[in-house]
Amino acid sequence: MTTTSTTSPRWLLYGASGYTGRLIAEEAVRRGHRPVLSGRSREKLAPLAELLGLEVRPASLDDPRQLAAAMDGLPLVLHAAGPFVHTSEPMRLACLAAATHYLDITGEIPVFEDSFRHDADAKARGVSFMSGVGFDVVPTDCLARYVGEQVPGATELDIAIAAVSQASAGTTKSALIQIPEGGKVRRNGRLEPYPMGHGTRRVRFSDRERSVMPIPWGDLSTAFHTTGIPNITTYMAFPANSARVLRWTHPILRRALKLAPIRDGLMKLVDARVKGPGADLRTSSRSYVWVQARAPDGRSAQAWLEVAEGYLFTARSSVLAVEELLAQPTPGALTPAGAFGADFVLRVEGSRRFDAL
Repeated sequence: MTTTSTTSPRWLLYGASGYTGRLIAEEAVRRGHRPVLSGRSREKLAPLAELLGLEVRPASLDDPRQLAAAMDGLPLVLHAAGPFVHTSEPMRLACLAAATHYLDITGEIPVFEDSFRHDADAKARGVSFMSGVGFDVVPTDCLARYVGEQVPGATELDIAIAAVSQASAGTTKSALIQIPEGGKVRRNGRLEPYPMGHGTRRVRFSDRERSVMPIPWGDLSTAFHTTGIPNITTYMAFPANSARVLRWTHPILRRALKLAPIRDGLMKLVDARVKGPGADLRTSSRSYVWVQARAPDGRSAQAWLEVAEGYLFTARSSVLAVEELLAQPTPGALTPAGAFGADFVLRVEGSRRFDAL
């Protein structure tokens, strides 16, 4: 797709020097966009900006004036710098002040819950707040809406994902930060604690059956707001013996990661050692989603999705979300499927949906 700079969409990509941020920038340019690259370090942003021919506006999340200058004249920010539990709030506040639309790629439950608490503020300023425009949340949110609409009055929703890839440094740090919060499920509309390593089951994905166990994932927030279903459990595929190991190790990890020296040391180790999947793995791997909705009278429905490898999917889906939101902005706190519909995921290259026979 080729366009001129006068017609190419311009918006701010914050966190562009990170693993996922770089993929998003490359996908945006491939689709004819001219995002402005931002983050804390001009030096880290410069090589990518030179490669893609893009403008750089460095800014620190600790400096509202720098953030305001970075988004000056731009209608939207796509925030790709995690862990979002630390970075989302200053960026959202800056977007409110500038009347600028906000999107991010988080999967962290507290970030979604905070976003919905800002719903009235966003509506008052005429801006959209949408978290979770990548993998996992776009596929699961869209499939949850698709399945939920087939079972009016459903009260239970099970969501399972199988991601065949490897984590980036940003994803790993987000996961570590969430460990002290423990496991969660949604029951009767409320988030409740759930012991990690318990509740394992077998789920048939579109390619094969896998062992899964409950994990605290962003869909506990987004799927509730999208579907209104009050009881939700989110699962992830793990090796069969992982649940037993996690039951023993999770309490120890929770205590350890509450200690700042241990947590900070692990974060530095992750930055040094974890690099994310290479190009071959991104293009050869697939990700899988299964969702089932059930009603008290025994009615139920289920469906499956296959999508691209998680980071490749995130690059594609987040740029599509930017396009959709710029074309039809809706003020308030939004979910991807709530705003764009259940079929939005099918517009992301490499996505296929399967119904039960």
